[in-house]
Amino acid sequence: MTKTVEKQLDKLHKDLIDLLRDLEGYSERKLNMNPTTQSWSVFQVIHHLVLVEQLSMQYVERKLSHNPTLKNATVVTNLRKVALTAILNSPFKAKAPKAVGTAQLPDESTFWEVAKKWKNQREELRKYLSDLPEDYFKKEIYKHPFAGRVTISGMLQFFQQHFDRHKKQIYRNLDALDAVKIN
Repeated sequence: MTKTVEKQLDKLHKDLIDLLRDLEGYSERKLNMNPTTQSWSVFQVIHHLVLVEQLSMQYVERKLSHNPTLKNATVVTNLRKVALTAILNSPFKAKAPKAVGTAQLPDESTFWEVAKKWKNQREELRKYLSDLPEDYFKKEIYKHPFAGRVTISGMLQFFQQHFDRHKKQIYRNLDALDAVKIN
């Protein structure tokens, strides 16, 4: 694993722990509530994030299991990362692909179920990436539905920006519900 990827994983882990630590103080009832009929609950947002990461990792595993011929990352690969950053940092809402959309999200969850699932997913990701040959980190491996092919680092950058975008949504939802910490 490259140092860049290791740092990205460390940041993702820290942000996950910080968010879970903060959410721990809210009631599960509030975390399961949808602020409007058109929006996701906090737990649904988290399930969406976990599902996106899980399916992304499965995509990479499947792709690499066939011993494919992979292209080296180029300037165009980096431009795709820039485009992805612009999309995720824009104020415009994008409809989630069906595989990670509303129909795939449970109506109710418990805090510990959500936390455990996300932590396990992140541990699996770290283990998988630590076992990859160093050369793979210079290749276009991950295919984002909107931006196209990027490197593993580009995938992790997407995870981070996706997390940051939805973290704002989580806190907007809590504000809309007038949620207060109970401990």
